[in-house]
Amino acid sequence: MAQWTSAVGAAQLARLLNSQQERPAGPGTRRPPAYRALADGIRLLVLEGRVPVAARLPAERELALSLSVSRTTVAAAYEALRAEGFLESRRGAGSWTAVPAGNPLPARGLEPLPPEALGSMIDLGCAALPAPEPWLTRAVQGALEELPPYAHTHGDYPAGLPALRSMLAERYTARGIPTMPEQIMVTTGAMGAMDAICHLFAGRGERIAVESPSYANILQLMREAGARLVPVAMAEGLAGWDMDRWRQVLRDAAPRLAYVVADFHNPTGALADEHQRRGLVDAARSAGTVLVVDETMSELHLDESLDMPRPVCGFDPAGSTVITVGSASKAFWAGMRIGWVRAAPDVIRSLVAARAYADLGTPVLEQLAVNWLLSAGGWEQAVEIRRGQARENRDALVAAVRRELPGWDFSVPKGGLTLWVRTGGLSGSRLAEVGERVGVRVPSGPRFGVDGAFEGYVRLPFTVGGAVAEEAAVRLAAAARLVETGANGGNEASRMFVA
Repeated sequence: MAQWTSAVGAAQLARLLNSQQERPAGPGTRRPPAYRALADGIRLLVLEGRVPVAARLPAERELALSLSVSRTTVAAAYEALRAEGFLESRRGAGSWTAVPAGNPLPARGLEPLPPEALGSMIDLGCAALPAPEPWLTRAVQGALEELPPYAHTHGDYPAGLPALRSMLAERYTARGIPTMPEQIMVTTGAMGAMDAICHLFAGRGERIAVESPSYANILQLMREAGARLVPVAMAEGLAGWDMDRWRQVLRDAAPRLAYVVADFHNPTGALADEHQRRGLVDAARSAGTVLVVDETMSELHLDESLDMPRPVCGFDPAGSTVITVGSASKAFWAGMRIGWVRAAPDVIRSLVAARAYADLGTPVLEQLAVNWLLSAGGWEQAVEIRRGQARENRDALVAAVRRELPGWDFSVPKGGLTLWVRTGGLSGSRLAEVGERVGVRVPSGPRFGVDGAFEGYVRLPFTVGGAVAEEAAVRLAAAARLVETGANGGNEASRMFVA
């Protein structure tokens, strides 16, 4: 399914090019010709997702004026990009960005390796931690004690157990978001929630705006539903959303849905501030776009001094624009497949009605376990254990990567479970391939993009710590050396960013 075609204006492209950090040249290295520097700058913007694939570029004359260079320089840069597969042109139709035809796109989302298949492999493919005991065992025991009355029923609760719906509504109310149980539907994890929302709101061919990068499994779910994905680049660093881009996309593309992770974004770890949250809700409301907010990472704030922003749904008191998705999978345990949707009552009724043709309902025992945790006070203690694990792992992984791979670049997030790492000019796809050969499994950057962007990135979840984190960094460094030297079938494509 072809994606929506955006346009990048001359002034906007000039601003993006001027914002790029100039890479230090080695001793005796001569500066490239102006056209080559311009071509490399545009190529880097495409590979890093700053300019979407299939975006129409400005005419040569317009860009030359904005950059204060000759038209000949721009023409030569465009010709170089066409020769390298990063630009396509058609007479009378202009030029638009592309990725080389030989650059394979990941065909699947991210699936964890089964425990019995791990062996000596360090698996950094899945951003999930072991269960926080003893709270998992206590929750299951508590659920078994409360099960008998439910066992005398048919066991199907399409909207979720009334007790859990009430408990989740109370928690939103306690956060300053008045919520009724009728505004909650319990789902089989956040993926089950997103699947239901996409089927209700975004039929085949509908546009869905997504952050770029975004969570790989959700992107794949949307692709398989037949959606036309509209990527919106994140702001630099961990600064949340680029609001100018969001306003432009919502206005011009008018997507039916927009999917965002406001709290410790997966994969970048970014945290959107309150100004951005209010602005995005207002822009979505004006465009008639339903804004789906994924809160699965919201409780994993790791810096004690951090003052968390207000939930995005707090800027939509009428509930007409924002649908919120939550889950126990990241904050508690991935094996606890309990998620939920908070939305207006009429939306919940529609989702529940549609569920009759999907999974009918969520397992009762797991719902009782989560309800026991929330009502007995075990949830907060379990999540505090989880935060401690993630904090220690984050600090260990950050130190190890900085020591073993000093040329790799990343910002340290204040929460969540992932580092988004720029790999010093190496191909993330090749690193992922070679990494498995040396015993470390990492997902490459393009898995988190829409059309082949982010080749120079990998995602590193801080799900291991101590000696394992140190060994993971050692193996990644070994993989990087193999890719850089072209061993194991490497080639020039292994160094995607080096002119």
